[in-house]
Amino acid sequence: MGEIADRMAQDLRLRNYSRWTERAYVRSARAFVAFHRKSPIELGEKDIRAFLTWLVTEKRISPNGMRKFVGGIRFLYKVTLDRPEVVARLPWPRHPKHLPPVPSAEQVVTLVAATADDPRLRALVMLGYGAGLRISEACRIRVEDIDSARGLLHVRGGKGDKDRVTVLPPRLLAALRDWWRVGRPAGPWVFPGAKGDRPITIGGVHTPLLKARQRAGVPPWFTFHSLRHAFATHLLEAGVDILTIQALLGHSQLKTTLTYLRVRTTHIQQVKSPLEDLDLSDE
Repeated sequence: MGEIADRMAQDLRLRNYSRWTERAYVRSARAFVAFHRKSPIELGEKDIRAFLTWLVTEKRISPNGMRKFVGGIRFLYKVTLDRPEVVARLPWPRHPKHLPPVPSAEQVVTLVAATADDPRLRALVMLGYGAGLRISEACRIRVEDIDSARGLLHVRGGKGDKDRVTVLPPRLLAALRDWWRVGRPAGPWVFPGAKGDRPITIGGVHTPLLKARQRAGVPPWFTFHSLRHAFATHLLEAGVDILTIQALLGHSQLKTTLTYLRVRTTHIQQVKSPLEDLDLSDE
């Protein structure tokens, strides 16, 4: 699939898909072709359904994982091969509406404390909770993105290749400066990779973060993205309006941000159950 894969990657790039999506979609298309050991030009809807069924029944791929495979194969046929009819009846996997687990303020404090000996990781963790950044966005922060005078942080090329502005609280700025004094990065990146000409990779954050999580004793579900969930939920609980939170998170659709209305607990704790109004004095 060499030439077709190259064309597919180019098509994705020309349509401004992120590098992460590009890799995931091309990898999914390659897996489909490898499964049948034929060129995708020779394959059709029946072959696609057989592959997807195998992923669900034999490989036990999650709904989120299935969406990557379906998305990649749909793009391959709709765009690169210009055969949209092949995937016209291909359904999107249903996405379970699970509420994201949200760390408490105490759990965030515990994790931050576990990064005390690693100024770089501490600054990255505080970017997740203090500014609501995704891990990919935190890795790619440039020096020019930090507006210390106005307390603003510019997030460039976020999900969907969108730019936005979020908050830069004093504690976060102090953590960034602490890392700067220790790391002395020479290029434009606040968190450069090994060679310095590129930002640190997501994988380069995952390993030290895993060790910090183990030291902190936080639950396994507490990932970097959980910090973003906590940022939004704790702002909501503090009375910040939902439209402001939407802007800070960079959500295109309000319904995505409205999820946090369902996960905040303080409002629920204030609700009086009708059970309390029953006259049960004869019990």
